[in-house]
Order: sequence, then C-alpha cells, then structure tokens
Amino acid sequence: MSTKTLTVVATFQAKPGKEAELKAALINLVAPTRKEAGCLNYDLHRLPADPGKFLFHENWTSKAHLDAHLQSPHIKTLLPRLGDLAMGLPEINLWEKIA
Repeated sequence: MSTKTLTVVATFQAKPGKEAELKAALINLVAPTRKEAGCLNYDLHRLPADPGKFLFHENWTSKAHLDAHLQSPHIKTLLPRLGDLAMGLPEINLWEKIA
C-alpha cells in the first residue's frame, strides 16, 4: 500500500435540466465521505460559467482508502442515478503528491 497522498479530481456534467438534481446528489456525498478513514479533504466545486459542471477535489492518505470509498454505500447509491443526471460517467484523474 502506497503511503503517498493521493489526489483525485473528478468532474461531472449535468444533463440539461438536471443541474439542481445532480448538485443535490453530489452534495449528499460530502458529509459521509469526510467521515471516512483516510479522507483528508473532499470538496465539491461548481464552474461559475457553467452551473451544470461540478468538480470534486479530494485527498486520500492511500489508494486503499480511496478504493474503500468507491465501495461505500453512498457512492453505490449514486452510481445508478448518473445515467439520468449526468452526461456520461465522471472524468476521474488520480494525482500523486510529489512535493
């Protein structure tokens, strides 16, 4: 297991007319995720120029903690709803802190 901090940047694009629903669904992830082991921060942002574009900026103490997060009940509840709320799956990039 890596001991380096892992940063996740995940972006979501709401379907037209689903911006408020996607926003609410993503906000519902914040509180339970911040309580998870290994979560250093889990912050949700919205692009001012496009209110249907959302970004999570997350930091985890390890890949194992991130993997556990992805299996959590609140994430598993959201996944089936993404087809109705978002334009496809989120774009997810993993970053490793090096300095």
